[in-house]
Amino acid sequence: MSSQNTLSRELALRIGLAARALPDTDAKRLFTVLTDCVGLPITEDKLIGLNLKTFKSAQGGEFTGLDDVTLKSALHILKHQVEAAETLKPKILDFSEGDMPGSVRIAVASDDNINVNGHFGSCTQFMIYQVSADEIRLIDIRGTAIPADLEVDDKNVFRAELIQDCQVLYLTSVGGPAAAKIVRLGIHPIKLPSVESIIQVVGQLQGVIAGTPPPWLAKAMGIESADRFRFEREAIG
Repeated sequence: MSSQNTLSRELALRIGLAARALPDTDAKRLFTVLTDCVGLPITEDKLIGLNLKTFKSAQGGEFTGLDDVTLKSALHILKHQVEAAETLKPKILDFSEGDMPGSVRIAVASDDNINVNGHFGSCTQFMIYQVSADEIRLIDIRGTAIPADLEVDDKNVFRAELIQDCQVLYLTSVGGPAAAKIVRLGIHPIKLPSVESIIQVVGQLQGVIAGTPPPWLAKAMGIESADRFRFEREAIG
């Protein structure tokens, strides 16, 4: 345990945040796997050199049941500085309905306030953005912890209902049954193949909004059906 105590605050924070990105994993479990991967002491240089294959097979295949996207998300957190993101919370901007005509509301599963790096079932928060072709506003950050006095039968339904006012959800991983519950609430989940910055992802969405949005997105933007048909014809060519 003395070796664990010599971890810098930065590395301890990374391990804690990476553990949150892994389903049913706490910092102690992740620390044990990392010790098997790189030995003690755990250092930044060792973590930078850690690859997916080693991470997945360590400790007798502790994480073999997890998908590669989820594991890559945890590795990304382990290898990059997150202390600034953890201590400096982004500013939430005021928003009133009708402020941004033609905009959509999106949820981003993020554990570091910077990247889309969250698994639906284990991310610590959803960052809520209102996005139009020419403006982006962070309007809320919603924690996913279930209140102690609330009895929840289905954690995935609870999480989906947290963001039921959103039209789009960006995340790195989600299971099939959970995805079905998200879609049932009218939310369009977009699973990214790897960790990407929120700025990059939202910027791409702005480009789609400004160009020829697909029918489901045009509907979310409040575009009338006749105009949606025009957009669809343009997209087909």
